[in-house]
Amino acid sequence: MEKPFLSFLLLLFSPTLISSLPYYYPTTKNILNPIDSCWRADPNWSNHRQNLANCAVGFGASAMGGKYGPIYIVTDSSDDPINPKPGTLRYAAIQDNPLWIIFSRSMSIRLRNELIMNSYKTIDGRGASVSIGGGGPCITIQNVNHIIVHGIVLHGCARGSSGNVRSSPEHVGHRIGSHGDGVNIWHSTDVWIDHCSMSECYDGLVDVTHGSTRVTKRVEGNWKNWKWRSTKDVFLNGAYFVPSGWGSCSPGYSAQQQFYVAPGTMVPSLTSNAGVLNCLTGKACVY
Repeated sequence: MEKPFLSFLLLLFSPTLISSLPYYYPTTKNILNPIDSCWRADPNWSNHRQNLANCAVGFGASAMGGKYGPIYIVTDSSDDPINPKPGTLRYAAIQDNPLWIIFSRSMSIRLRNELIMNSYKTIDGRGASVSIGGGGPCITIQNVNHIIVHGIVLHGCARGSSGNVRSSPEHVGHRIGSHGDGVNIWHSTDVWIDHCSMSECYDGLVDVTHGSTRVTKRVEGNWKNWKWRSTKDVFLNGAYFVPSGWGSCSPGYSAQQQFYVAPGTMVPSLTSNAGVLNCLTGKACVY
């Protein structure tokens, strides 16, 4: 069963940052955030994949992923947790050097145990339909940094089993079994997860624990005692909101973390391109 969670804003930004982003492609299409505007209107985005690492703003802005490494193409959907074959996702994810991992075709990957990622990796599913899960464990980001996961479906993630799992070319360690999250982030920094679709995971969708920083945050706890406020929401058909708690709810953001709160009427537009995008190579990824 999925635990209840709140999805906090992945990217908190100031409008003044938009014009300073590199690789910004003007378009008449209605792209509503500075990250997508940074790359989606480029008709040659598939030849400029690593430019994506320049597009993040806010807490995840420092995540480089495999920006300074070669492109690695996954051609094999099979999995071996201990001795992964070249061409598989696990083989690429555990390497010590930076890699930008893409896929030769659409594929469904059912991992035999949790995928333990090494630092400076990007998993980039753009241009293919790539799913991970299907009754197997999913992604573990533990004691590493600079990870980007973009354009992947994580569905039906199950608990991992006790056993040995390789985490680098030199190290195989015994694992007690992952909890069944879509992405488990444990004591890691500079992690950016964007345009992924997640559903029906055993434990939760994204779990961020043990001092992880500069990452999308999921919060669990005694939420009934939190302060609740509504800003520019739209209530229809008799819906209403009752504020609770005393005192200021100001989050204390720095100048670069400030962001404009869009009115509730814009929710359909803001969420119309959520999740995995249907991008085609050789064409701008705008609709």
